[in-house]
Amino acid sequence: MTAPGTPLGAPDVIVIGGGLHGCSTALHLALRGVRALVLEKDHVGRHASGVNAGGVRQLGRHTAELPLTVAAMALWRRIGDLVDDDCGFESHGQIKVAETEGELAGAEARAAELRALGFQHEEVIGQAELRDLVPAIADHCVGALISRGDGAAIPFRTTFAFRRKAQALGVRFQEGATVARVTRSGGVWSVETTDGDRHAAPILVNCAGAWADRVAAQLGERAPLEVIAPMLMITARVPPFIKPVVGACGRTLSFKQFPNGTVLIGGGLLGRAVRDENRTELDFSQVSVNARTVWDLFPVMRGATIVRSWAGIEARMPDQIPVIGPSATQPDVFHAFGFSAHGFQLGPIVGRIIADLIATGRSDLPIAPFHIGRFAA
Repeated sequence: MTAPGTPLGAPDVIVIGGGLHGCSTALHLALRGVRALVLEKDHVGRHASGVNAGGVRQLGRHTAELPLTVAAMALWRRIGDLVDDDCGFESHGQIKVAETEGELAGAEARAAELRALGFQHEEVIGQAELRDLVPAIADHCVGALISRGDGAAIPFRTTFAFRRKAQALGVRFQEGATVARVTRSGGVWSVETTDGDRHAAPILVNCAGAWADRVAAQLGERAPLEVIAPMLMITARVPPFIKPVVGACGRTLSFKQFPNGTVLIGGGLLGRAVRDENRTELDFSQVSVNARTVWDLFPVMRGATIVRSWAGIEARMPDQIPVIGPSATQPDVFHAFGFSAHGFQLGPIVGRIIADLIATGRSDLPIAPFHIGRFAA
């Protein structure tokens, strides 16, 4: 695959971005014998991939994502075979609680919609089964939408597992390498960092997360991403009381308990991202909204202590689904970014998709809805 004139030992592919999707892409390329170099401006897992809630969910996906999320779940169920680490993955189901009959009717309509599309993983359960699965749920909850095979993993551990396996197969990682300029000449992409380093390869992959629009702009492509800062908080240890990951039909929530007793609370409420300063600021009014939701749904948590809150930097697209696939303007360029605060579960399959596109020119999954060309106008 190496282009004529490329130095011996030079990479076949340069991946910009060392988050989960960049690490996954590099690993899947290495599994195909393709040499990759990953350039990361900070350190691997620094932003969204290291600080998200770790939900491994098919539940509630945009319909365009359904084939990808099902394929991703197949990889998660054998994640240890892929990266030599179970990534802390546990599968106790994910549940969206309905607090009213109207919300329950909406859940039933959603499950019916998926069945009509040929997907069976979402189903509605009544109040009695909800109580069996989540005994601590508040009395007013009337049922739920459930995906029984879903679960959660540990984001930082997962990202580093992909990195370690990729490195073991020959992938090179360069951290502290902020990309300043990309150009193409003679069938080879040249990538220059702010430190003045230059790297060359015939193929370029843009996994730059909240900075991916800047790479795309150098390629003449419009990527109208919004930079966001999803917030999370974690409690002190409390006695074990819940196994599934719980969300809500009518509110923003992602709620799970770790084996050590701590409880993670998130769901996508936003702080403020200061992209050019590489930092985030919490919005405590929104943190309190999340805390109030937990107060209402889990009375057992009313005496719990919040230990820490934080936020990562992520990219959200206007239509809430990612950009995945080839460039619309340049040859030998591929994108994987804009996962809109729900990309963790998709990480393993997105890496495989990009590697398939590079190695064979096609993917066996329907990725047309994710093409960057949808924003050209």
